[in-house]
Amino acid sequence: MADWLAQNGLLLGLATLDGLSNAAAIFMVAVGLNLVFGVLRVLNVAHGSLYAIGGYTAASLGLLLAASGLPDWLAFPLLLVAALLVGAVLGPPIEKLLLRRTRQHEPVLQLLITFALFMILEDLQKLVWGVQPVVNDTPLRLLGTVDVPFGADVIPFTTYQLFVLPGVALVTLVGLAWFLRRTLAGRMIVAVTADAEAARAMGIDAGRVMLLTFTAGAALAALGGALASPTVSLVPGVGAQTIVLSFAVVATAGLGQVEGAALAALLIGLGRAFAVYFEPELEVVIPYLIMVVVLLVRPQGLFGVVETRRI
Repeated sequence: MADWLAQNGLLLGLATLDGLSNAAAIFMVAVGLNLVFGVLRVLNVAHGSLYAIGGYTAASLGLLLAASGLPDWLAFPLLLVAALLVGAVLGPPIEKLLLRRTRQHEPVLQLLITFALFMILEDLQKLVWGVQPVVNDTPLRLLGTVDVPFGADVIPFTTYQLFVLPGVALVTLVGLAWFLRRTLAGRMIVAVTADAEAARAMGIDAGRVMLLTFTAGAALAALGGALASPTVSLVPGVGAQTIVLSFAVVATAGLGQVEGAALAALLIGLGRAFAVYFEPELEVVIPYLIMVVVLLVRPQGLFGVVETRRI
């Protein structure tokens, strides 16, 4: 064992750092999906498209910034601007025009509608940005690399992936937890999550809460894409890959569990990274193996609770 660790120490370090970075990006998307499900009880398949559009928008704004001759550091606030723009433009219309009209129908109809929306948005991405890769690595390039000591080795790793991605994910997790527990608006969201009918009886405008929650979830998905855009080449299909991983995180954590999404994303992110470095052929299936193992032991997920169904 000691010999194996000595021979593979560098790979272990790289896998750990890559896993943390991947987990942070997955969490940003999954937490929005989980938040939306908790309040609206809708598994939004189009969530992955919002991630992709957020990434494309951030990359496009970054390329416009580079062409305009403005300071490069503006690329960082543009990531947030892109996320807020996508959330504000796409979130309210989707909730008002599609989801609100089908709220009283069977969940399978809502699932089919969001899947149809996902297909429409995928074609829209090809229409606007084409099929060639879109790349803007300005934030990654500006921060450079940092040497990370790992045992007897020193690993050069990008500062953006080491600090920015996990840092924003941590701030999002702590901020959401504080908001839901300590603010009036957050407690209203929790009330609607627990029982929308009872919340309405208490005078809470459940429709408005659902609209704001869906918009926030859309912005979180877009923020995940915007933050990931400097580290990947954006191509058609990136949204589909992301939503499948997000579903695995949500199912592993437990539907509606915001904090649980962080641990599930960490497990899946590290699992994928270790598979890439040590068993590449398992990289595709590792997230779902983790999900299956968890669901066999706890069908409601790691942090989920068994709910009584009203009939």
